[in-house]
Amino acid sequence: MSVAALLAAGALACPGFAATQTATQLVTVDSSGGTTATLGLWERRGRCWRRVAGPRTAHIGRSGLSSHKREGDGATPSGTYRLGDTIYGIAPNPGVRFRYHRLVCGDWWDEDPRSTTYNAFRHVACGARPPFRGASEALWRITPQYRYFAVIEYNARPVVPGRGSAIFLHVAAGSTAGCVSLPERRLVRLLRWLRPAARPLIRLGAG
Repeated sequence: MSVAALLAAGALACPGFAATQTATQLVTVDSSGGTTATLGLWERRGRCWRRVAGPRTAHIGRSGLSSHKREGDGATPSGTYRLGDTIYGIAPNPGVRFRYHRLVCGDWWDEDPRSTTYNAFRHVACGARPPFRGASEALWRITPQYRYFAVIEYNARPVVPGRGSAIFLHVAAGSTAGCVSLPERRLVRLLRWLRPAARPLIRLGAG
């Protein structure tokens, strides 16, 4: 297919998406309202982005997309973000190229805005009460959502207390509390596609 035909079909974007820096892999999540969105996977060749998968239906936060995300508001933060260097999951490594951490008892995500480790992975002794409170999640107990997930690095550099935490790309189970979710088989294919050297980004809304 010619470049002109690809552009007309919406499968190629030139000169590129804004704020994609040096990334050569991009996940886009677009929504016109509500809790569902359209997800696409893109690879950059020179200045142009070629869609390699999608569109696919994804779920977002129960409050939709927001440019003013706050802890507990149920919104998915709009913008363009890195994907974390580690992929997590209750299930065994499905064959991803990123570092993989299989969740065990005591693996938490700190969602307490008063904590010094707010919006970070924490491991505490199995059975021990963690020192952080709020809506912090016992990751190893949450299924099917956390059978596999990638971290969307929202509110990461720097971390701002109360601005929102634990924004993941995880297995679908309806609308989310602010994450993006896909059916498990499609999520696994996405996670296998990601390459660390490509510095992948995720673009939520107009970004």
